[in-house]
This record gives sequence, structure tokens and C-alpha cells, in this order.
Amino acid sequence: MTNTMGAKATGPLAGIRILDLTSVVNGAYGTQILADQGADVIKLEDPGSGRGDGGDIMRWAGHLPEGAPRGMGPIFLNINRNKRSILLDMKKESARRALAKIIRSCDVLASSIRYEGMKRLGLAYEDVAAIKPDIVFVHAAGYGSDGPYAGEPAYDDLIQSASGCADLLPRTDGDPTPRILPTLVADKVSGLFLSQAVTAALLHRARTGEGQFVEVPMFECVTSFLLVEHLYDHTFDPPTGQWGYQRVVNPNRKPFATRDGYIGLLPYTDKQWDQFFDAAGFGDAVKNDPRFADYATRARHTRELYGLIEQAAATKTTQEWLDILKPLSIPVVKTNTLDDLDHDPHLAAVGFFQSFAHPDVGTYRLMKPPVKFSKSPSNLRRHPPKLGEQTAEILAEFGIEAEEA
Repeated sequence: MTNTMGAKATGPLAGIRILDLTSVVNGAYGTQILADQGADVIKLEDPGSGRGDGGDIMRWAGHLPEGAPRGMGPIFLNINRNKRSILLDMKKESARRALAKIIRSCDVLASSIRYEGMKRLGLAYEDVAAIKPDIVFVHAAGYGSDGPYAGEPAYDDLIQSASGCADLLPRTDGDPTPRILPTLVADKVSGLFLSQAVTAALLHRARTGEGQFVEVPMFECVTSFLLVEHLYDHTFDPPTGQWGYQRVVNPNRKPFATRDGYIGLLPYTDKQWDQFFDAAGFGDAVKNDPRFADYATRARHTRELYGLIEQAAATKTTQEWLDILKPLSIPVVKTNTLDDLDHDPHLAAVGFFQSFAHPDVGTYRLMKPPVKFSKSPSNLRRHPPKLGEQTAEILAEFGIEAEEA
């Protein structure tokens, strides 16, 4: 079924206007979350060299349907819906004057441009606050401005390398080669931090009338995210043991092969482990093993525990395990491949994938906003914009003639 876009914003941020100078994934993912929640996000893009390479670089990644306009790549579509694109050449004084008019009506400016570049554009916090004193100015940086890496370029690969993320697989499988996780975890985690920072700063402004400068450094955000569990025994000074939460870096922590597929399976409580041991036919010898007596002893012997799960899982089909374990409320799930997600019954029931007819791209799919607000639901109301698609519309809203910009 092809869905239609909503007519107006219904989310909790309806009425908030954001000037969006982010690109690629980090900042753009964060501002899309805010757009889904109702904010009017004006995406400022640059014409580039004039050779069709302007705007957000993520426009150009991926394979487009035949006949679709360039600059509407699949990743761009997934992090830029509900936004409007305005194309301004910031090298021109007229464009800077036009942008100043727009800034006066904005609640938030979000940027992932390096701060020195923002200064050169005349868009440092002090410059913007002089135009709009209560602006919430959120800067997505690679590294915090008070450290020696400040101002250095940062991309997902670099932050995964610097944060300890690339050290996780070596701790799991014993291969000492650092490896990057095959998802843009640093970009997306930082984007989540950015979206939360914007709403927190808006709450502060609502209470006090004050705008402020907010820095969201990728390195610190991602390292903080990873060390929630992996600081582990180094939480204490002096340390009481190892880096890395041992249950999580256990090489046996994985989907378990069944007779016809794989399952995710994790008994957790004492009762669930007893029930699983019975269901798996291990008997009293395993149930009474002191290594598995309670949470603390199981935590010290997770490798052996997961080995038992692996041994048992191979004796039945995936569906047989689901039929046995779900009535016992033992956490279990079929392991999906990416291809399986199209047919997952839960995702189908909640309408996770939604199809839309873009007037230029054709039919495309988006994932609906996952967070549900009972009184102010997020909604999808604008297709991801073509480069500069709403330039004339936005300029007209501010009484600016096109030739003035």
C-alpha cells in the first residue's frame, strides 16, 4: 500500500523552526528525528562547483531507479524526510543577508560544519546570537573544543577507531586485528545525542528565556556510550579487574544455530535458567552445578553457559524452540537476516515500513518514526527534498525576492 504524506505537523515540536547546516549522517539523522517530531527543519545547502556536486554529499551515495533525478540517493532519503531544502551561495553577501532574516525566526541552529568554517561564514555562535539572542546553537563536533583534537576532521570510521569501538571484536574472538563495526554506529549515536541536546536546550529556554551554545562531540559521545558497560571493573580506582563486560565480549554470545536456522536466546532469571535446562534435557547435573547457581556465579561462567545453549539449540528447529520457550516467557526470537525484515510479522503489524510515491523518484520506502507519542504523534508530511527544492517557497515566507539572495 502506498501511503500519503500528512498535511501538517502533529508532533510535540510543531511550531519549532530549525536551521539545519548538518550533512552526511551524524547531524542529519539527529535533525530528522526533530523533524519527525514536528519541527520545521530548513536544510541549508550550497550549490557547490556547479557541476552537479552541490548540497549534502550523502545525496550522491547509492543506486537510483532509472529516470530518477540525481542527488536523491537511498541513505539521503532515509535521513532527510520532513525537511525543506534551501539553496544559498554563502560566498555572496546577498545570501548572507537573506540567511540573517531567516535566522531571526529560528529557534535552533544545528551545524556539523567544522567550527572554523562556521566562523569564516560569519556564523559562529556570537554572530548568530547577535541576530537572534535566544537561539539554541547546537554544534556537532568531532572532538570537544577544550581538548588537543579540537577542530580535527571526524568521520564514523575515525571515531570508531578512536573510541575503543574497533577493539570490541578482538576482545570477543581473539583476533587482535582492530575492526570497524559494519554500521555507522558513531554517526547515529552522535545524532541521537544531538536530538536530545536540542530538546533539553529548548526546555531550558522555555523556563529561562535563554538561548545557549551546545557542543555535541562525537568522540566523547561514542566513548561514553561504549563505556557504560565496557568500563566495567575499571570503574573503580584502583581497578578490580578487566576492561569489557565479560558477558558481552563472550565469543559464545551470538545467535545459536538450530536444525534449520538461528535463534536469539537468553534465559536471564534463576527460574528461566531452570526451565531452560529442563526443556533442553540437561537434567539435575547441570541444574545443580554450582557454576550456574545464581546470577553472580552465572556471570563468571557465561562462556560455559552459552556453550550449553549452543549445544541444545542444534537439537530442534527454530519453530520448535519458539513453541517450547515462548509459553515459559523465556526470552527467545528468530534470528532475521536483512532480507527477512521485509517479512517479519511484528514489523508488518506495526506498519514499520511505509511506501510513498515521490513525484520524481517514484515509489520508495521509509521506516516510520519508532517512538510513539499518545497526544502528539510524529508524522511523515514531506518527501525528502530535492536540492534547493523549497528555495523560492522559503524566501517568499520571509519577504525575500529570489534575486536578493
